[in-house]
Amino acid sequence: MLIFQLAIILLASKIAGDLSVKLGQPSVLGKLLIGIVLGPTVLGLVTNTDILTEISQIGVILLMFIAGLETDVEEFKHTGKPSAFVGVAGIIVPLVAGFLAGQVMGLPTIQAVFLGLLLSATSVSISVQALKEMGQLKSRAGATILGAAVIDDVLVIIALAFVMSFAGGDVNLGIVVLKKVVFFAGAILVAWKVVPWVLKKFAPLRVTEAVISAALIICFAYAYLAEYAGVAAIIGAYIAGVAISVTKYKHEVFEKVETIGYSIFVPVFFTSIGVTAEFTGIAGNLGLIAVLSILAILTKLVGSALGAKFAGFAWRPSLGIGAAMVSRGEVALIIAAMGLDAGLLSKEMFAVLIVVVLVTTLVTPPMMKWFFKEPRTSPSMEK
Repeated sequence: MLIFQLAIILLASKIAGDLSVKLGQPSVLGKLLIGIVLGPTVLGLVTNTDILTEISQIGVILLMFIAGLETDVEEFKHTGKPSAFVGVAGIIVPLVAGFLAGQVMGLPTIQAVFLGLLLSATSVSISVQALKEMGQLKSRAGATILGAAVIDDVLVIIALAFVMSFAGGDVNLGIVVLKKVVFFAGAILVAWKVVPWVLKKFAPLRVTEAVISAALIICFAYAYLAEYAGVAAIIGAYIAGVAISVTKYKHEVFEKVETIGYSIFVPVFFTSIGVTAEFTGIAGNLGLIAVLSILAILTKLVGSALGAKFAGFAWRPSLGIGAAMVSRGEVALIIAAMGLDAGLLSKEMFAVLIVVVLVTTLVTPPMMKWFFKEPRTSPSMEK
């Protein structure tokens, strides 16, 4: 069954991605939409099994690892201020708006705060692919988006720990913060001293693709330790990519990991987002879904764009940066699941928010396309 599902996903995602490009949109939009068609909602050819979820997780980790490999470190060094502005403003605006929306809906204060926090989350895995297709990943705007995503993830997780402690969860805020500080300090130290040494030691081994294996070991180790520290695994994978990008093995690793990732794992990730969409039982909440979706899109777009504008970007690239931060993706899904377990979300609200997260993910690529105004079409778009 898995083999059949993989064959269907790869065939459909490549065709849908190509059609999307022909229609003037990033290929990732077609891959997301075809997932909905293949999933239980429409055709039912692909189901969300545990093993498919694991393959999807590897896909997003490799996607962010590749983004790290492509990062211009010199450009990245100069985007600390704009990244901070975008990250912080992109949290404050949806947090406040989400809290007020929760109050209007009659939610208890703690649940209203949690709703605002959930709307503050960002996952740039979808945006990374759109940036790659538009040739913007190595630009100042691309570096700002990736830096802001790291800041957003850390601040939201710390704020989440704070809220969960008030909700009766067994959460120690000091430990949460300490684990993140230790992770980032350790990650930077290892990237500086250990990563080049590991690659150098693996290079002469008389086995096939020793350097690529070493790079993947580093990538998966960083992703695991990031998740263990309460930071998203994709952030760890991204840092691992950046660490290798400054070594002489960068191009060899990039070319072969890109082949591995885009041949199977990354398409499964994009398609699985649509496959996991559940539309059953939400017919009575379409109005609420529409309102929360609009709120989620506008607050992140406006908040992050204002942050970019204050940092010195012109209005159009500021809005492009804001658009890239709109997708809530897997980060918001994890937070929603935590809220459901802690009693901060009802099952009905959980189902509503899952659809809202999907909507934000679907609108992100075309919004980015509009604001960044892709300068050219290239074969790399059809990956």
